[in-house]
Amino acid sequence: MPRTRSDTSRRAILDAAFALVGEVGYAKLTMEGIAARAGVGKQTIYRWWPSKGAVLFDAFLALSENAEGSPALPDTGDLAADLKLVLRATVEELNDPRYDLPMRALTAAILNDPTLAAEYEQRLEAPMRAIKLARLANAAELPPGTDLELALELLWSPLQSRWLAGGELTPAFADAVVDTVLAGLRGSRDPA
Repeated sequence: MPRTRSDTSRRAILDAAFALVGEVGYAKLTMEGIAARAGVGKQTIYRWWPSKGAVLFDAFLALSENAEGSPALPDTGDLAADLKLVLRATVEELNDPRYDLPMRALTAAILNDPTLAAEYEQRLEAPMRAIKLARLANAAELPPGTDLELALELLWSPLQSRWLAGGELTPAFADAVVDTVLAGLRGSRDPA
């Protein structure tokens, strides 16, 4: 089925926003610049999005929609191996120069725009949290009564914290986070 003019314009706008923020940064990103790059009128953008942060957020959502596969986390029966796979992929994405500046820009926009933050929570954060919690809930390796929300925070927050601070993110760091958190959740003093 051929794409409609609206679909083509929407895709051009999202691509333009993502490319521009990587080139000029979030502070210099403008609706006018996005419109010029996309070859559409500024009014077209404002018809669909209230702010440049909202456009950028939809650009990220479009990237995940285009990614192959299900958003479900792997469940091979080996929780540590599955979490290491996912956290290593997260490290790879956070280290990718094509995404670093746009992701930082989106993070700043979310922190400064309560409406965008609420939309981010509803459309991305809450669904992803539910997927992660479902995987942890299926883990026979975790003791009964494990606080899954806390486990989730312990697993993902170190990566985000290190990334936001500009620290080095490596697969070895991701593996160490998984080993340490799982050892702690199991009541062990020796992360292995």
